[in-house]
Order: sequence, then structure tokens, then C-alpha cells
Amino acid sequence: MTVSNGRPFLAIPGPTNVPDAVLQAMQRPAIDIYSGEMIGVTDSCLEDLAAVFRTKGRIYIYAANGHGGWEAAFTNVLSRGDQVLALESGRFAIGWGDMANMMGVEVEVLPGTWRRAVDPAQLEERLKRDKSHAIKAILTVQIDTASGVVNDIPAIRKAIDAAGHPALLMVDGVASLGCMPFEMDAWGIDVAMSGSQKGMMTPPGLAFVAAGPRARKAHETAGLRTLYWDWTFRDGTVHYQKYCGTPPEHLLFGLRKALDILKAEGLDNAVRRPRRLGQQGVAAVAQWAEGQVIGFNIERPEQRANSVTCVLTQGVDPKPLLTYCREKCGVTLGVGLGALDGKGFRIAHMGHVNAPMVLGTLGSVEMGLKALGIPHGAGGVQAAVEYLGREVGA
Repeated sequence: MTVSNGRPFLAIPGPTNVPDAVLQAMQRPAIDIYSGEMIGVTDSCLEDLAAVFRTKGRIYIYAANGHGGWEAAFTNVLSRGDQVLALESGRFAIGWGDMANMMGVEVEVLPGTWRRAVDPAQLEERLKRDKSHAIKAILTVQIDTASGVVNDIPAIRKAIDAAGHPALLMVDGVASLGCMPFEMDAWGIDVAMSGSQKGMMTPPGLAFVAAGPRARKAHETAGLRTLYWDWTFRDGTVHYQKYCGTPPEHLLFGLRKALDILKAEGLDNAVRRPRRLGQQGVAAVAQWAEGQVIGFNIERPEQRANSVTCVLTQGVDPKPLLTYCREKCGVTLGVGLGALDGKGFRIAHMGHVNAPMVLGTLGSVEMGLKALGIPHGAGGVQAAVEYLGREVGA
């Protein structure tokens, strides 16, 4: 017996649910890439992405996933032999550094933990020891979806400034853009990147990079530049140069509609929604935790991400629960990644998602906990309902 028929729920932290209106916007014939409407789509997307990043810097759109965005970011500002510092708080800043290392960049990891955010004091101390300013860039994520942590980007910027260090601050906003406040210029971010498949509610395949003035200056002497990623080429006057060839037209049609949806909701409202939906998940997990098996990966509440909650199943294999939710209920949860492989699961609450979707996901998890005999505190879903009822009100 299952109750999985009906529309499936995708509760993984990327790719996320794509609005029907975005999918419909993509279902149209191809158009001329050299003039007319396509140029208008590009110009409007670049303008609106700048507003989402909160920057007056240049925006670049690539036919790539987030890993392509990583490569686009550092090839435009770094040279072979440069040294960068990757701030560990999960999987993805380290992954960004690994990519740089394969291209001849020397990568140092500032050790951290998968259970807490980057420590700005530790960063400041390391930078003060770099008397020769050998470190050219600092790589961090705002939200790491593998650990479920949110890093304090303004505090990281403050630590860099307190050390009097000139390194570029490079921020991965893949899991945070459109999901929580992002203030590129106000926070002193030099290079920011993101992707289309999470808070931006568009299918995977587009990467976005925003470049501030210091990054543009570093670009002038960057030795890793290649034609496809190159900002100078993409700043050319011919439209196809903005994509180094044929534009990914249908993804851009989808992005245009997704940006319209964000604008209609209001960006401030859009970034508050994942926080509220995430907090109802927090309420449920806190209740389940009374059984001494279920728990939070991120120890400090203020360091838990808006867009994803990483849940530990302490001493219990999470795979039967994941299978139960998928096969019995039609709900796909995120698996544990990296250090959390086989130790927990992830619930996403980003992008095109609402209260019933998250409540349905939480309800399926609670069903699974009960059906599989996994110790847990009762009333997790009720706690989520009560939280959201108080928060949203009449």
C-alpha cells in the first residue's frame, strides 16, 4: 500500500521545483539570436540580475551549471601560481578550491567544521600572518547545502578589513540568491556567483557571475583567462559575444519569467518566505529530536540556512526513511553529502515552494519515522503548523 500517486514532491536542495509558468515560457520556437527580442531578453535579465545581487557591477550569464560559474569567476581574476584561501564550512567552498587547484592555483584551506559557520576571528588571524599579501582571493559560500550552514558574509568582510588585507572576497551564492538577503556592494563582495536551479526557479543550465570594480581591475592582468569565460570578450558590442556563441535561448526565456515572478512577489518578500518555511521545519525537527535520534547538523540556530535544513539520524541509517518517503509518499528528500553521507538527510525550502509543500514533506517524514520505528518525539508537524500560524497570522 502506498499513497504516492499524485504530483510528486521534490524536497532536494537543487534542482528545485520549477514554476509551471517558467516551463510554459520555455515552450516556444527559437528566435533570431542577433537582433530584436533576444537582445531585449538579455538586457532585461542582466538588469534584473544586478538588482537581485544588489550590485552596480557587471553581470555575466553563462550556459553552465554552478561549477561552471566557479570556473568563470576565478579564471577572470587569477593567474597560475596565485594563492587563494578557501574557508571550510561544508563541501562547496572546498570544491571551488579544488577546481582552482586543477588549473594551477595554490589553494590553502582555512580549517573549519561541517557543524558551524566560518569563524571570522580565525580568518582575521590567518590574514594578519600573511605579511606579503600572497593570498590573492578568499573563497567562501553564503549557504553550504551539504552542511546546511549560513555564513556571515558581512562579518567575513569585516575580518578581511580588520587584517588590512587586499585579497578579493569571492562568494558562492548558489543556494542563497533569491533565498535570503544578498548585498554584494554593501557587503564589499568583489566577485559573486550563482546558478539558475535553486532560488532563481529556472532549470539547471545557467550560471551567473557578478564582478565589482576590484575584480574588474584584477581581470586586466589575470593569466587564467580563456575565451569562453572571458569578461572582456563578453563585454563586446555584438550580442552573441555575451554568450561566446549561441545564447541558451529557452533557458533565458524561463529565467525572464522567473525574474518576473520574483519581482511580482517582491524580492524582500521572496527572501522572507524560505526563512518562514525553514523555521517550520526547525520546529518539527526540534520536536522529533526528543527521541534522541533525530537532530540538527548545525549546532547554533542562527547559523542554520534559510534554504535547507540538514537533519542528522544519529546512529540510524537514513536510507530506509528516504526510501519510504519516496516510494510510499511520493516525496524525495535530499541525501547526506560528503561527511554526512549515510548520517542524515536534507529538506529544502527554497525557490518555488509554499507552506503546504513543506508541511506535506514534514508529514511524510513523520509518517516514515513512525512506520519504521525510528525513535522520535511526537507532534513535529503540529509544532510546524503552530509556528507558521503564529508567524503568518490572519
